[in-house]
Amino acid sequence: MTVITRFAPSPTGRLHVGNIRTALHNWLLAKKHGGRFLLRIDDTDAERSREEHVEAIRADLAWLGLDPEGEERQSQRGALYEAAFERLVAEGRLYAAYETAQELDLKRKILLGRGLPPIYDRAALALTEADHAARAAAGERPHWRFKLDHDTPITWDDGIRGPQQFDPRQMSDPVVRRADGSWLYMLPSAIDDVAMGITDVLRGEDHVSNTATQVQMFAALGATPPRFAHAALLTGSEGKLSKRLGSLGMADLREAGIEPEALVALIARLGTSDPVDPALSAADLAAAFDLSRFGRAPARFDEAELHRINAAVVHRLPYARVAHLLPDGIDAAAWEAIRPNLGHIGEAAEWAQVIAGPVSPPPFDSETSAFLAQAAELVATLDWADPWPALTTALKDATGRKGKALFLPLRQALTGKDHGPDMKALLPLIARDEAVLRLRAG
Repeated sequence: MTVITRFAPSPTGRLHVGNIRTALHNWLLAKKHGGRFLLRIDDTDAERSREEHVEAIRADLAWLGLDPEGEERQSQRGALYEAAFERLVAEGRLYAAYETAQELDLKRKILLGRGLPPIYDRAALALTEADHAARAAAGERPHWRFKLDHDTPITWDDGIRGPQQFDPRQMSDPVVRRADGSWLYMLPSAIDDVAMGITDVLRGEDHVSNTATQVQMFAALGATPPRFAHAALLTGSEGKLSKRLGSLGMADLREAGIEPEALVALIARLGTSDPVDPALSAADLAAAFDLSRFGRAPARFDEAELHRINAAVVHRLPYARVAHLLPDGIDAAAWEAIRPNLGHIGEAAEWAQVIAGPVSPPPFDSETSAFLAQAAELVATLDWADPWPALTTALKDATGRKGKALFLPLRQALTGKDHGPDMKALLPLIARDEAVLRLRAG
């Protein structure tokens, strides 16, 4: 059986780290088994859905390399939902109810006050045809609930959490359609999973109770449920659920200089027993993806760790991957020279300035200035293909300087900095005349 997974965001806002983690898990599982990864836009909430959010979702997935093999829009699948709705009504699995939100809230409070679980009492099932007719004549429109089968325990073998069991008698019949005819999440999702041939659903553990209900919905639709796996939710670096994770979007990460390879490397392994390895490609991560490696404890997302991984990724990126992102003056040779010192590609601009000049060295004492002037005279005579070894060797022989006393003043005068790329690679990138001027200025 071909593995088919899906990512089903609602276009009511931008994707955040938790959303992307779900998308990545489903993409990795599909790729591991040579299957298909699909995008479904759950846009049944017409009032809150926005087309710009749909475009942003597509762009974010493309940025991360999570290209879907197909896309569906729930807003275009109304006929499918209507057909299933009519069938389930005829079979008695959907029923009309009229309680207002205030009436339902009062019922819940009464039950809680008695120490009972706030489960819907199925009062609407007692309504007769005459009752329904009278309400319709009065202009009342019902909402619709899915009738759980109280005689069939709900079970599934969760790919992460293991065997799961729910007692449907301890669950409320969920509302699946509003009085205005619009759909809530659970039933259209199940209908689509059947129609799209979804074999595996990976999502956060906050969906476990939804899965319990949907297991019976799949049965009512005459379908075998997909295999489900529910990953522990992400927590912030402070060790508790972080509100920031719910707003940390892809645009924020791009603005902070995070590369997609770094984000994929981190979140692919969060919550597992496997180490994060920036050297692994997405294909490598997919080949090693294993649900049995996931734990039940909340997974910790640390932005500082993401930036460290980003630096490791940047240090490995070939020039062809970054050329369009680099400032003028940073060619392939310059990129090879500076990338070991970058945490983010945007920092290349600082080194482009160092190469082109001007630079601002610290003040030097008279002895050091004389040393630098001597270096300037030597620079004017060197082969500029590989000047650094010849320059430092000649200065060492002529002055007796070595170690920090030899190298640091040269670096400071030539770059204006105490630290940076290997001078053997960096010095040839600076024009000879510019290097002479910098040394004489010291």
